[in-house]
Amino acid sequence: MPYHLHFGEDDFLNCRFALSPLWETHEAVRTLRRPERQGYHPAWLRRIRSAAAELDLEPLWLLMPQRGNSPDCLMPPPIGPAATFEEEIAAVRATDHELARTELAISLADTPGATESPAGRAMLADPARAVRELADTTEAAWHALVEPAWPRLRALLEADIAFHSRRLAEVGLAGLLPELDRRVAWDAGRLTVDSRGEHVRELGGQGLVLMPSVFTWPDVVSGFDPPWQPALVYPARGIGGLWAEPSDRTPEALVRLLGRGRAAVLAALAEPTSTTALAHRLGLAPSSVSAHLSTLRDAGLLVAHRYGHQVLYERTPLGIALASGGA
Repeated sequence: MPYHLHFGEDDFLNCRFALSPLWETHEAVRTLRRPERQGYHPAWLRRIRSAAAELDLEPLWLLMPQRGNSPDCLMPPPIGPAATFEEEIAAVRATDHELARTELAISLADTPGATESPAGRAMLADPARAVRELADTTEAAWHALVEPAWPRLRALLEADIAFHSRRLAEVGLAGLLPELDRRVAWDAGRLTVDSRGEHVRELGGQGLVLMPSVFTWPDVVSGFDPPWQPALVYPARGIGGLWAEPSDRTPEALVRLLGRGRAAVLAALAEPTSTTALAHRLGLAPSSVSAHLSTLRDAGLLVAHRYGHQVLYERTPLGIALASGGA
């Protein structure tokens, strides 16, 4: 059953990209309970197994129904294009208690027996305490599950935003939105998302937050009832190689030809990427990555394009052939 989001003239001017460490934390917690989400993340699951075992995530899982609503107040659309986890969790802690009670009740009702469970009754009886305790649990999950890998995750998410920002400049919003995922369609000012549940909303000049996510895969998430800004969360590009180490994805023949550092940089450029994002992804100093990029560009294996404040590098046909072993 689809979500329908209706755009007015002002909404086209107020669409923006954002990323959210808070959202990734909640979705990481959800992924621990959803085997169908774990296909891209076995290396991450191995790394965090011991840390996850020390967390009590049951209160959060109680508010993550298989089909239905999670409370928007615990994982709202990001407050800025690059908000920190600390800023986002502070906003959660400041949630109006009556709004929290309403959203908690809606979410609990979507899991049979949750409303009448001891934990569910306690949340509804004292939503202020529930918000504090749920925020504490979320913060512990951030530190244990996501923060150690955040530079790698952020680099991938920033690369996705850079790519889709370029596509937005090339094809416009109506052309971009269906490219984000096959379940997203656009028709005459209406965005339709083939997802769980049914939701119709006039954007009313607020626009739309477009947010790539690592742990949301394979789902596309939309909705967000007032007072929250509408958002569309979609699987980020390139998550198939997210957890691979440079040595795992760099052909040995390419290493012998170019040297390990330059070969790793060339192999990692599956999509246009900035120097900083590559440095995070490869675990190298930005100065080293910059030197490798300059050498590869001078050799005709890369080209560079400036988009806003970022310079993105991508492989030339010769660079693609070398990285794939076809030359």
